[in-house]
Amino acid sequence: MNRPITSVLVADDEREITELIKLYLEREGFAVLIADNGDDAIRQAEASAPDLIILDVSLGQPDGIEVCRLLRQGCCASVPILFLSCKSEDADIILGLSEGGDDYITKPFSPSQLVARVHAHIRRRRTRERLPDESRRILRYGDLEIDTDRCEVRRGGELIGLSVKEFDLLTAMARQPNRVFSMNELYRLVWHTDSMGDTRTLMVHVSNLRKKIEPDPAKPMYIQTVRGFGYRLSYEASDLRSEA
Repeated sequence: MNRPITSVLVADDEREITELIKLYLEREGFAVLIADNGDDAIRQAEASAPDLIILDVSLGQPDGIEVCRLLRQGCCASVPILFLSCKSEDADIILGLSEGGDDYITKPFSPSQLVARVHAHIRRRRTRERLPDESRRILRYGDLEIDTDRCEVRRGGELIGLSVKEFDLLTAMARQPNRVFSMNELYRLVWHTDSMGDTRTLMVHVSNLRKKIEPDPAKPMYIQTVRGFGYRLSYEASDLRSEA
């Protein structure tokens, strides 16, 4: 049986950019949808349910960040969203990722680099969908509970809303508590691609995770930084049990 064609929605108001992305993605066998403003991006996402979305931060109203926020609340809660931006300021990156973006790439970009990122996110999503039941567990660390079956996290019994990438990042470290992961290793585990020398995406997701799961984000109890190397999920008496 033939695999269904993977579709990508590209939303950018620069025609040259969308045509370039479309050309390279179609060469890889993707079906590409084009939107040149925020409203059109939302309409097409709702109508076509794409497998991945590429959003320009500077779309016309609503802008890319607002489009991402609305899609996360609606039809595309788990669809990978990759931001394009001509800006490299940390504030833009932090805002986009905080609203549910999975990754970003800064203009000007290498088309082959963008294609590699798209493949990595698609692979990651398919891997999650194929995850066998027997590998699903509940991980407990003090009052923190990670249900990898339902993709839910609770602290003190209260549900915490995490993005897909935040959940994947937390789970990757929680499966091997106290192990120190390098930044590049975590990037490969969660994004299925190399960081290509830019680890800000990872750092922003770690910061967002701490704000959500740590009793005091300024003094993290769970996600600890190992200076000059990476991060670890620290806990002295972890309890790991299989889903009943």
